[in-house]
Amino acid sequence: MKRIVTLMLLLVALGAVWSIPAHAQRISPQENARQSKKAIKKQQKMLNKANKKQAKAMKKAAKKQRKQMRTANNRHKK
Repeated sequence: MKRIVTLMLLLVALGAVWSIPAHAQRISPQENARQSKKAIKKQQKMLNKANKKQAKAMKKAAKKQRKQMRTANNRHKK
């Protein structure tokens, strides 16, 4: 049953795509450049976010390690 529904949805989607004229599917060089710049900007934003997250995690791990060293040194002194 699910296969039949999936097949029907696929056929409907393909019918919609084929009904669009070919010239409407083409992208102008200016539009292509704009989309490219937008994609680059989005990728850079994601990369910056990931870098920030990684730096924060490293800072947190270093802080935890320092705390563990302090507690180990305090126990060792006693």
